[in-house]
Amino acid sequence: MAERVEGDTTRRAYFDHAATTPMHPEAIEAMRPYLDGRFGNPSGSHAESRRARLALDDAREQVAELLGADLGEVVFTSGGTEADNLAVAGGWHANAFDNPPVAALVCSAMEHHAVLNACRALARQTGAELREVRSDRNGIIDLDQMAEACTPEVGLVSVMAVNNEIGTVQPLGAVADIVRAHSPQAVLHTDAVQAAPWLDVTTLAESCDLIAVSAHKFGGPKGVGAMVVRAGTRLEPLLYGGGQERERRSGTPDVAGIVAMAAALAITVAERDRTTARVVALRDRLGDALVATVAGVAETGDRRQRTPGHLHLRFSGIESEAMVVLLDAAGVAVSAGAACSSGAVEASHVLEAMGLDRAQATTGIRFSLGSTTTEADVDLALAVVPDVVAQLRD
Repeated sequence: MAERVEGDTTRRAYFDHAATTPMHPEAIEAMRPYLDGRFGNPSGSHAESRRARLALDDAREQVAELLGADLGEVVFTSGGTEADNLAVAGGWHANAFDNPPVAALVCSAMEHHAVLNACRALARQTGAELREVRSDRNGIIDLDQMAEACTPEVGLVSVMAVNNEIGTVQPLGAVADIVRAHSPQAVLHTDAVQAAPWLDVTTLAESCDLIAVSAHKFGGPKGVGAMVVRAGTRLEPLLYGGGQERERRSGTPDVAGIVAMAAALAITVAERDRTTARVVALRDRLGDALVATVAGVAETGDRRQRTPGHLHLRFSGIESEAMVVLLDAAGVAVSAGAACSSGAVEASHVLEAMGLDRAQATTGIRFSLGSTTTEADVDLALAVVPDVVAQLRD
């Protein structure tokens, strides 16, 4: 999505779609009436509320169909972080209440912090044992270690569908087989936030009990998401109030955001095959050229096991955050998985979970492409990146 920033003559290329995406025009149009005129609270009884309720019900039906769920299985949230926290804490507490022997939980060590930190907090608060499972050098969860971690006292297992940093697609079917065989009481949750733009969540996560998605990762607005709660899966709410979402998530629904999310998901699914074919070609061109022309560059993981939009490269001898800053100044927006919220550079926990040492885990750069990425974006990145690398190494 090469463009000019207002007030700046520098042409820009956006390679951070895994962080957030531009909104689809269809999502903006779907949202607009509920920002201007259709303001009703869907919990009421008058005409304004009934119109809002109808819009909410239509959006729920659409999201359910696109995620392979029944209508009553969809819970709307404020985004992926809330959905993940609700799944981890809500799924655990409901299960622990029903099955008192439950005393442990399992997650992959390369989870998004919305899951990883939620699991760690839950372990501190409850005294439950948290078992973090490492990955192989391609970022695929170690199934043998998963089998060792899954014992009868495990109450919840969380394995992300697609890693946010390097884009690896996890074998959820094999994970589910292990969980059902070794931890039959456990609830299986997957963070499918990065999967939804690229993969059919209906089949990828069909064996999971709880599935989280976030609208702004596939062309919807920020601040809205959804979770599939399979029939028969109990969930203790995190938020109490009016009992919305079948007592699972209280609070007045964001009708405008939910309607826009449904529209964005619909267009994403409809155009997925065409977008995938185009983006894969762009990603491979970018990755092949950088590996071939810039010394000391290593690609992380196997492209055949990643989503079409992810390209993760490690630039030896370069601190990733410094490279992000210089690339931004040169008009190319990328991200590093090695910076914490304070701005200090930390080793990427994802790369460390794959067995890389700290020096390697501070050199990663994520180029994430999306539906608006163009050949011109790749051209600009190929023109800029070698010079930035040379500058940092000089």
